[in-house]
Amino acid sequence: MRKFFVASLLWALALMQSQAEIRLPEIIGDNMVLQQQTSVNIWGTATPGSTILAVPQWNGKAYTCPADADGHWIISIDTPVAGLEPQTLEISEIRDGKKATSKNIISSIRLENILIGEVWLCSGQSNMEMPLAGFWDCPVEDSAGEIALSGRMTGIRMATIPKTGALVPQNEVDGAWKTCSPENTAWFSAAGYHFGRMLHEVLEIPVGIINCSWGGSTLEGWLPYGVAAGYDDIECIAEAPEDGRWNAHTPCAMYNGMLYPLRNYTVKGFCWYQGESNVGRHDTYAERLQTMVSIWRELWGQGELPFYIVEIAPYLYGGDGTSGARLREAQFKAARGIPSSGIVCTNDLVYPYEDVQIHPCRKKEVGQRLAYLALNRTYGYAGIECEGPVYREMKPEGDEILLFFDNDASGFSPWHDITGFEIAGEDRIFHPAEARVIPGKKCVAVKSSEVQSPVAVRYCFRDFCPGNLTGARNLPVYPFRTDNW
Repeated sequence: MRKFFVASLLWALALMQSQAEIRLPEIIGDNMVLQQQTSVNIWGTATPGSTILAVPQWNGKAYTCPADADGHWIISIDTPVAGLEPQTLEISEIRDGKKATSKNIISSIRLENILIGEVWLCSGQSNMEMPLAGFWDCPVEDSAGEIALSGRMTGIRMATIPKTGALVPQNEVDGAWKTCSPENTAWFSAAGYHFGRMLHEVLEIPVGIINCSWGGSTLEGWLPYGVAAGYDDIECIAEAPEDGRWNAHTPCAMYNGMLYPLRNYTVKGFCWYQGESNVGRHDTYAERLQTMVSIWRELWGQGELPFYIVEIAPYLYGGDGTSGARLREAQFKAARGIPSSGIVCTNDLVYPYEDVQIHPCRKKEVGQRLAYLALNRTYGYAGIECEGPVYREMKPEGDEILLFFDNDASGFSPWHDITGFEIAGEDRIFHPAEARVIPGKKCVAVKSSEVQSPVAVRYCFRDFCPGNLTGARNLPVYPFRTDNW
């Protein structure tokens, strides 16, 4: 009798294990935003060999796929034109591949309050992570009002991925979708929120932001092991930390633990705000960023997804005073080498007292400028300017150097009292310079009484040197140098 009881118990346990209930990752849940007018992925685990049935409210169609031998499944569902009307999605697990009836359904999940719109993944380090609530001793400008009124933004949702390191690629990570409310929005990425808000208000459709960022992370932290381990200056660890506390500088940790688990989520594009932790390694940054973008695009398998970059802000890094400037230069170079890309200039978005504050407070303008790039280049709003003037060439003329730019169709401002320029002669010693806009010539003249025969000019090419020269719609001139010293 006892043997029979034990055998029965073991049989029951085996049956329970073989009929696991349908399970979804947190990113597939209530309040999520799904990319409009495409085929989106829904995935999870269920009983091995069972059939998964998904029925979205928006079209009433039945979509099916099998669960593999390990219980994993992924299904593609067509989405309609974006809309603000909440939708539902019913996902069921059917026994033995039979038709869905009350007897054949093993388990089911009903997802509610889903919106169809535009989905973007925002990644990087602390300046992307920084919430509207701010950091300790470091507020976000106008955050009180933005948080208080955020409940009106019913078409914006955000999923924040927790800091999760791993040695090998993971299939799942936490990160539930949240709606806008003062309680929730305070902890949304400030730059990501303002990016989403501008898109939402211009496009008049829902916008979902996945915030996948980790303060202090290096670019190499967002690369797979097979790539990062090939760099001579990078040492990949072989064991996870015993206490579970991952270092933000750990190569591959963010890629494995945070990014890879999101690869199936259908998105419109990426926003990237990172670089501070790579200051001092500018020589490798541009090439590695281009490599990273290629890997991410291949991982998502959605073609040449847009990739928009935020320039690191002015900050006193130490050293010779140009290490931050050289990293910005590498970022700009990367943006010019990556197809379907662009870069936001932040040189003017700091206050004088923020020279030793690596988290400047003006995140609203950062998010808005990212949105200008997306609206112009991804959504086709040609009337929305998205770049300030870009240095093109120089022409020495006596004791002056004339500078010429692209994106200068609207001219420059201000005409005088321009700050941020330096000029040097053959001795390569830079001196503060006077600059003026020459009306009618579409150029800027730079000179200094200390340099009689100038050969090079720099504009805001220092760690902390906010300038004031702007072009169309007051978008700033990108920092640059004419030399290669």
